[in-house]
Amino acid sequence: MVHYNFKSIPPIPNGKELVDIILTRTQRKTPTVVHKHYEISRIKKFYTVKVQFTHNTISEKLDEIIGGFPRIDEIHPFYADLMNVLYDKDHYKLALGQLAMTKTIVDKIARDYIKMLRYGDSLYRCKQLKRAALGRMCTILRKQGPSLEYLEQVRQHLARLPSIGTSSRTLILCGYPNVGKSSFLNTITRADVEVHPYPFTTKSIFVGHTDYKYMQWQVLDTPGILDQPLEDRNTIEMQSITALAHLRATVLYFVDISETCGYSMEEQIKLFHSLRPLFVNKPVVVVCNKIDACPMESLSPEKQNLLATTECDLFPTSTMTQQGISEVKAAACERLLQMRVEAKLKGKKRDDVLQRLHMAVPKPRDGMPRLPNIPESVLLRVGESEDFKKERIKGRRLAKDLEEELGGGGTLSLPLRDFHDLKEHEWKDDVMPELLDGKNIADYVDADILLRLDELEREEDVMLQTEAMEEDDGLEIDEETQRRIRKLKGRKSAFVTESREKKTKNKGVVPRIRQQSRSRTKSVLRSKRERDEAEIEDMADREMEMDMSRSQRKKRRVAEDEDELPAEVVAVEKRKEKSKSIAKKAERKRNRDARKGEGDRHVFDMHPKHLLSGKRKSGTNQRR
Repeated sequence: MVHYNFKSIPPIPNGKELVDIILTRTQRKTPTVVHKHYEISRIKKFYTVKVQFTHNTISEKLDEIIGGFPRIDEIHPFYADLMNVLYDKDHYKLALGQLAMTKTIVDKIARDYIKMLRYGDSLYRCKQLKRAALGRMCTILRKQGPSLEYLEQVRQHLARLPSIGTSSRTLILCGYPNVGKSSFLNTITRADVEVHPYPFTTKSIFVGHTDYKYMQWQVLDTPGILDQPLEDRNTIEMQSITALAHLRATVLYFVDISETCGYSMEEQIKLFHSLRPLFVNKPVVVVCNKIDACPMESLSPEKQNLLATTECDLFPTSTMTQQGISEVKAAACERLLQMRVEAKLKGKKRDDVLQRLHMAVPKPRDGMPRLPNIPESVLLRVGESEDFKKERIKGRRLAKDLEEELGGGGTLSLPLRDFHDLKEHEWKDDVMPELLDGKNIADYVDADILLRLDELEREEDVMLQTEAMEEDDGLEIDEETQRRIRKLKGRKSAFVTESREKKTKNKGVVPRIRQQSRSRTKSVLRSKRERDEAEIEDMADREMEMDMSRSQRKKRRVAEDEDELPAEVVAVEKRKEKSKSIAKKAERKRNRDARKGEGDRHVFDMHPKHLLSGKRKSGTNQRR
C-alpha cells in the first residue's frame, strides 16, 4: 500500500531569503583572509573555492526544493487530478521547471567564471571575477521569487490534505449539499467534522476511520455536488468528482427525503443519474436520510417511483435517532468485501497461490470405513444438546455444586489445594503442609504445652510472693549498694532524656520525675522517707546532666565507668577512642575535596577553548 506523506516537504524560502542563506553559508564555510603578497596561484585558488562553493550550495538547495515535491506523472491518478484541480497542473509544472532551468544557468555561470579565474593575473582581477560570478547567480535566484512563493503556498496546502489510502477499504459519501453526509461520518467514525444547517459547510474531503469485522475502513466525506455540466463545476465540487472517478470504493449516495436541504426529490434523483457513469464497477447504496422528519411510509407514490428508478437497495436512516446507521454500514462493507474477493479470484495471482498449495489425500488400502472421531470435550464447544451435556457431566461434582453447598453466590472461595501437585494425594487436606519425611511443624509441638505454661505461671506467682515476704522482713542494703542503684537509675534516665532530645531538637524538654516501677530484685528501699530522698537526689543528678553539654555528659559517664572497670579495660578503651579520633582527622581533607553541591565554586577549566580560540584555518574541520 502506497502512502503519500506530503507533510515531509521542507519549507521553501523566498528569493531574498534564499540569497541570504547561500551567501551566509559561503562566508562561514570558506576561507576569509587573503593578501596581495600571496602567490597568484594561491589567490586564484582562494577565489575559485568561493565561486565553486556558492555554485554547489545553490545546486543543493534547488535539488532539495525540486525533489521534495511529488511528480504529477509518477503519483496515483487520484492525487494527480486532485492537484490539478487545486493548483492547476500547468502552473505547478512551470514553477518547478523554472527552478530546474535556474539550476542549469547557475551551473553554466560557475563553469565560465572558474575558467576565467584561471587566467587572472592579480588579486584585484580575481576578486572582481568572483564578485561578478556571485552577483549573477544571486540575481537569477531573486528573479525566481514568484515561483518560490507559489511553491510555498502549494506546500502549505499539500500539508493540510488528509492522508487517503488509494488502495484501502473505502466508503465514499456523496450527494447534494446539506443532506446529512457529515453527520453520518461523525456517527460511524471518530471524526469531528463541522456540521451546520446550510449548504457547502464541507469545502474539502474529510477522512474518518471505522472498524468492521476486525478490519479498518476509511470513510470519505466529500463536498456537496450540484446538478450542472462538468465545465461549470467549481473547485469544491471537482474534489468529489475526482474521488468518485479514481477510488475503488463503495458509494453511499445520500437522498434527503424530507427535502429540508433546499433541493427537491426530482433534482436529487436527476443528479444520481448524471453521476451514474462514475459508479461503474463500484457497489452503490442509496441512503434515504432524515426519516425522523419524513418517514418512508408518508412518501407519495411519485416520490417512491423516483427512488425505484435508481435500481439500488434503499436504506432508510436518521442521523438524529441513529436509526438504520449500522445496517447501512454493514451492507456497504459487505458489498465492497465481496467485490474485492471476486477481483482477486479473477486476477493472475490466484494461480500462483493455488500452485503453492497441495492437499494430500491418502489412497484407500482396504474397504473398512474410517469415520471422523471427535472428542466429547470438543463437541461441548461446537453446540451439543443440553440433554447430552447433562448426561456427560452426570456424576461429576462441579464448582457450581460446591458454591451452593457453601452458601450461594459471592461466598465461594476457590479450593486451590485441589491443584497442588503433592507426592500423596491425601496430603492436600492437611491443615499445615508437610515439610520433611511426611511431618510438619505441628508434629513437633507438645500437646501438653498449655498445661506446662500454667505450671510455670504458678511457680512464678509463688516466687513473687516469697520475694514480697522477704521485703517485708526488712532486708537491709548497705550504702554502697544504694549508691550504685541510684547511679544506674540516673544513667537510664539520662539515656531516655538524650533520646527525646534527638527526636525533638527544637522543642524544650520538661524534666519529669519517672515513677519507680516494681522491681523483682532485693535492692528495694526500706521506707518511704528513704525513697523520697533517693528520688530527689536522682532528679538533681538528671537536672545537672541536662545542664551539661553532650560532650561533658559523655566525659562524666566515662569517668564513672573508669572507677568501676579494671585498669586494663580502661586502657584498651582509651586506645580505641584515640585511634577513632586519628582516623576521623585523616578523613577530613578527603571529605572536604569530595564535597560537591549547589554551593560549590570549583572551576575545572580556567581557559575554555571554545571561548578563547580564534578563527580556524582552512582544513577538514567544518565547525566554523
